[in-house]
Amino acid sequence: MKFLDEAKVYIRSGDGGAGAVSFRREKFIEFGGPDGGDGGRGGDVWVEAVNGLNTLIDFRYQQHFKAKIGTHGMGRNRTGANGEDVTLKVPVGTQIFEEDQETPICDLTEEGQRFLLARGGNGGFGNAHFKSSVNQAPDWANPGLEGEEKTIWLRLKLIADAGLVGLPNAGKSTFLASVTRARPKIANYPFTTLHPNLGVATVDGQEFVLADIPGLIEGAHEGVGIGDRFLGHIERTRVLLHLVSAQEEKVGKAYQTVKNELEAYGEDLIEKPEIVALSQIDVIDEATLKKKTKELAKACGRTPFQISAATGAGMTEVLRALRDIIVEAKGEGEKQKKLKIRHRDAVDEDAQEGGVDD
Repeated sequence: MKFLDEAKVYIRSGDGGAGAVSFRREKFIEFGGPDGGDGGRGGDVWVEAVNGLNTLIDFRYQQHFKAKIGTHGMGRNRTGANGEDVTLKVPVGTQIFEEDQETPICDLTEEGQRFLLARGGNGGFGNAHFKSSVNQAPDWANPGLEGEEKTIWLRLKLIADAGLVGLPNAGKSTFLASVTRARPKIANYPFTTLHPNLGVATVDGQEFVLADIPGLIEGAHEGVGIGDRFLGHIERTRVLLHLVSAQEEKVGKAYQTVKNELEAYGEDLIEKPEIVALSQIDVIDEATLKKKTKELAKACGRTPFQISAATGAGMTEVLRALRDIIVEAKGEGEKQKKLKIRHRDAVDEDAQEGGVDD
């Protein structure tokens, strides 16, 4: 399946059906009168986050979505049928923006979350609606209201618990393949990974989602290499695993290069909890390993993990460290959510008490 994380889409809700102008004419009935029914309502355009999708590729082949128009009203007080709605199915983590690509409309972060993008037009009143004691035979009806139309942008930011960052060939894809069932492309040349990959890692019976993005090089925020356009996929992560290859001649400089790109990108990526690991340690000798570990520790300010996806050395320890940070962050998130709910309930109670006058 091809990966696409941005798409431009045109949407239009349905027009409302027109009201009918009709008069009752039946044999042996002395008095007729207006009996034109109302028009049906036009269909709405919705967007819904669904499970099982991790790309917007479907919107490359269909960019226009139009809801059905409402049926016109008819005689004998028959109301027109409402137009059918249209629902855009998108992956969890999709953001919707206006045509300027800057004004946010909604952010779908949970499965089943829905948002109304364009409301259908109301149906027009038939002439029976305007009947009164002083106007018993109105000969007019309302047309239906027009639907809404707009162009929107869909932007996907994958939902993952941990993100893998590093220079090209730092061993990110190999790490992902060794701890999950994901099968990213792995080869001995830069930029093997051309789009983000997701995998579910398990340690001590607990699961969390890992996201692997294409490697960063110096100047990525200016578009060098693949650029930093895929960094949006780790904005929602709770922790970053920064891999530095033991094959790098200067591991400290390699670490700082990626840190500089994260800082240049913004979105508080530089503030996220970070675990640093020296990868591919199976390809160097013990003396070189000690030297590079010391150099990397000086650059990042802490002792890095030493790992090898080929031999499995240090992998479990890194996964446990990631898990601990993720569990702690989720606990804090639940605590904040409960505090917000309590605060909202307290505000509602105060509003109810203050609204009663003695």
